[in-house]
Amino acid sequence: MVTAFFRTVLLYLILIAGLRLSGKRQIGELEPIELVLTMLLSDLAAVPMQDFGIPLLNGIIPILTLLSMSALLSYCSLRSVRFRALICGRPAIIIRDGKLQQDVMRHNRMTLDELLEELRTQGVSNLNDVKYAIWETSGQLSILLRSDCQPATPAQLGQAVADDVFLPTVIINDGRLLRNNLRLAGLNDAWLNKQLQQNNARTPQEIFLLSIDQSGGVICVRKEDKP
Repeated sequence: MVTAFFRTVLLYLILIAGLRLSGKRQIGELEPIELVLTMLLSDLAAVPMQDFGIPLLNGIIPILTLLSMSALLSYCSLRSVRFRALICGRPAIIIRDGKLQQDVMRHNRMTLDELLEELRTQGVSNLNDVKYAIWETSGQLSILLRSDCQPATPAQLGQAVADDVFLPTVIINDGRLLRNNLRLAGLNDAWLNKQLQQNNARTPQEIFLLSIDQSGGVICVRKEDKP
């Protein structure tokens, strides 16, 4: 029992470290080499977890080998455009100036129903509104609308708009005080205590979220289970 526990924990930590190094993509955004790597790693880790007769190294060495191969292929992809196109493919233009590229759709084995579904999920119902629709190597469909079909921006309307988009800094996260963020925001304990008093809280543990943005805007949300 103890052996099974430690084998499982060790393999799990190795997989987490390897996938962490491979990037932050979601499953639907993985390149082919990343998807194959994920599938193989799960199979390789499952065998030594279940069969104690197999030495642990027989599971760790293939995993480390695959991670090394993935790192090598990623490096080659960064260094060579041709190699990247060979491994990951190239984006395909499915719609050009509102016209379906049927040959491209057949080459990528994309049906009309799939295309229409992708368009609907992005709020597009008329093909003529689409300037370009590009089937990315990750399997996502990027849609670029015609200029006259896009929402008007203040710049197009000739209006001056103040930049009011600020990135908030989280000070308290689910009752946990992030002192490093407090310091980076140029704040101190006196400011923190003032915010707690204004929200009838005695300790940070009573706060679910406390954040401040670059304009000084503060958002404070108490925990629901706290009186």
